[in-house]
Amino acid sequence: MGSRSAVFMVLCFLLQSSAVEVVATVNATLNVDASSSSGSPIPDTFFGIFFEEINHAGAGGLWAELVSNKGFEAGGPNTPSNIDPWAIIGSASHINVETDRTSLFDRNKIALRLEVLCNTTGDNICPAGGVGVYNPGFWGMNIEQGKKYKVVFFVRSTGSVNLAVSLTGSNGVGSLASAKITGSASDVSNWTKVETILEAKATDHNARLQLTTTTEGVIWLDQVSAMPQDTYKQHGFQTDLYGMLANMKPRFIRFPGGCFVEGERLRNAFRWNKTVGPWEERPGHFGDVWMYWTDDGLGYFEFLQLAEDLGALPIWVFNSGISHQEQVNTTAVLPFVQEALDGIEFARGDATSKWGSLRAAMGHPEPFDLKYVAVGNEDCEKKNYRGNYLKFYSAIRSAYPDIQIISNCDASSQPLDHPADLYDYHVYTNANNLFARATVFDRASRSGPKAFVSEYAVIGTDAGTGSLKAALAEAGFLIGLERNSDVVHMISYAPLFVNTNDRRFVCVFVLRWNPDAIVFNSYQLYGTPSYWVQLFFWESSGATLLKASLQSTLSNSLTASAITWKNPVDGNNYIRIKVVNFDANTVNLHISFDGLDPNTVHLSGSSKTLLTSSSLTDENSLSQPNKVVPIQSLLQSVGREVNVVVPPYSFTSFDFLNNPQIFRFLLLMYKD
Repeated sequence: MGSRSAVFMVLCFLLQSSAVEVVATVNATLNVDASSSSGSPIPDTFFGIFFEEINHAGAGGLWAELVSNKGFEAGGPNTPSNIDPWAIIGSASHINVETDRTSLFDRNKIALRLEVLCNTTGDNICPAGGVGVYNPGFWGMNIEQGKKYKVVFFVRSTGSVNLAVSLTGSNGVGSLASAKITGSASDVSNWTKVETILEAKATDHNARLQLTTTTEGVIWLDQVSAMPQDTYKQHGFQTDLYGMLANMKPRFIRFPGGCFVEGERLRNAFRWNKTVGPWEERPGHFGDVWMYWTDDGLGYFEFLQLAEDLGALPIWVFNSGISHQEQVNTTAVLPFVQEALDGIEFARGDATSKWGSLRAAMGHPEPFDLKYVAVGNEDCEKKNYRGNYLKFYSAIRSAYPDIQIISNCDASSQPLDHPADLYDYHVYTNANNLFARATVFDRASRSGPKAFVSEYAVIGTDAGTGSLKAALAEAGFLIGLERNSDVVHMISYAPLFVNTNDRRFVCVFVLRWNPDAIVFNSYQLYGTPSYWVQLFFWESSGATLLKASLQSTLSNSLTASAITWKNPVDGNNYIRIKVVNFDANTVNLHISFDGLDPNTVHLSGSSKTLLTSSSLTDENSLSQPNKVVPIQSLLQSVGREVNVVVPPYSFTSFDFLNNPQIFRFLLLMYKD
């Protein structure tokens, strides 16, 4: 396989087999009222993404930091501390390595102490390559020839230092890049920050970072970082993984979780104010829901920056004083409320405010466009949630009356008993059940708060690690949400990313969390069929929903919607018909348009995009990243009456160019 970037550059419209065994052929009719008066607006915020720190989505994924446990804090505040995945180079007769609490950083006191017992002369001569420590990163560092990597660390010593900083193969053999760091005893008697740029002279997808020496003495190391220099806009995001997100054109991003926000215990919850400021001063924390350490280099500021880079609205989910195992009484929740207010000030306050000034010092003097916050995650059934929620709601509404506040409680079938601007709806289920839920919002109240379907996915046997069957069921569900976009304000799939080396177990279930939209390792990536389904919907944000009536004997397995949208690339207007056939029968679909100029819909520029495969269990993989991807082709004949074939078990999108001015221009050209 090539690099992850090369995989990303593959167009989604690759030719592939779409053969599915045909059981029978049935007829269906879709009547679309395309008159200008019949449509209803779909919210601009309709389609977005949800990021949670799960499966090493950020640490070892989107966040480009190559060093895992860079501050040696992952073992907790006690010493000796577990320094995994750091490992020692050299035998006990040559080097002794332990942790102590001598770091210069108040919020992360652990430092690594290296007592070097060997030298270049004398009775105890160091090995030729020196002794020290190495870090393999997150299951191997991807080092590519010609690219530059910035290594930063803090060092202190009882004497002079002569350190080799190098990128090597996984077994320490073969230097990909190296630099010598020297300093006199006076230079390093106190903690000193060291920076160096390493340029790789070869490629290794499973490399490691080494710090070694052949000089006897005691050296302390802390906060060791290695970052590629080609991150997106130098903001720290892996360019290829970021590109997969940008390709989705999300209108919002919900972050940082999910259960990651709650924690099993409150001490391990994501707390925004511990994730801002200089990266080396952030304490990091153990995410005890998904059971791994994060240095929080991807913190609150970086999430806001990610949203801005994507052109998406940030939706911040903060802790409501509730974890999986603990609850703060409503009478004692005010510190959490103040923390939320401070977080909003960090995002929105002017550069002279207390928290706004910290944001400005981090390089962003202008406020971020924070308009949505969610009070907790999946906490509605907890005893203290409503009481806590009302404290947050009152304080935020008073200080920031324009901010939209999202409740954890579902109001799709009954009204809320508390005020909210939106309510959160989560669903993880099997394929048939999710497809059937396309109608769940048909019965929802048309007054009151809007729905935010912030987490949905097919899981279990139907899903595999990202099957066509799961994707088709999700497509049918999304069409139902699109048809109910008067009450469904936002939708996002979950989870977004998975590092193949870390597919976590789900809560009490004895299964892995599958599927995820984007799968990667140190240098490869691909989108699951569920990822490609989402790309069918980005044009729906801000589009116009058309009235459409579908007649078919496959009422439980065939669904469709119709929108009008304007392509920002060519400036043309299109009518898009999306059809999911969740059945083994081929469908001959007759589409009729009412309310159109006879010369409006025409051939030029009209196309269809098809997602299907030879089996419902087909998946993409690192070895076959494009096995199940959309195929685009031109439509052969288009008018006010259109006949198309919808294959079994497929998702098809038809885009009909709807631009009478172009058509009349073509007519004049033909007459001349």
